[in-house]
Amino acid sequence: MLLHASCAARGADAVLFLGSPGSGKSDLVLRLLGLGWQLVADDQVRLSPDGAIAAPAELYGQLEVRGLGIFSGLRCAAPPLSLRLAVECLAPGVQPPRLPEPRCWSHSGVTLPLVSLCAVEASAPSKVDWALDAALGLRTQSAGAFVG
Repeated sequence: MLLHASCAARGADAVLFLGSPGSGKSDLVLRLLGLGWQLVADDQVRLSPDGAIAAPAELYGQLEVRGLGIFSGLRCAAPPLSLRLAVECLAPGVQPPRLPEPRCWSHSGVTLPLVSLCAVEASAPSKVDWALDAALGLRTQSAGAFVG
């Protein structure tokens, strides 16, 4: 199944970035790469029913950087990867709820915790780091998306 999404990994743990064109998916992935994350796929992600993820062959190692163009030859995360979290990148100007309820994203038999973020905020890469930690049980919350 081919999804209009981007994906990056921290070690073997991958995060899927969903959202409409222009919502900041690729920009957020670019900023995560600057923090040591690795590219899995940009713009299109191939998702298997068993949860395996990869870039389509023609897009492997490529990242669109708005205003500069498409960069190729990027080092990508090596499989096997575990898809752990889905992030909905909200359209610019749309704010996520302050204290969200836990939600899930499901597609083709794959179910993940889902959070919504404004991808263009300066704090978005840190929020993704913290959300991944929470999804992995490495951080705890007293209220919010990972309580329960």
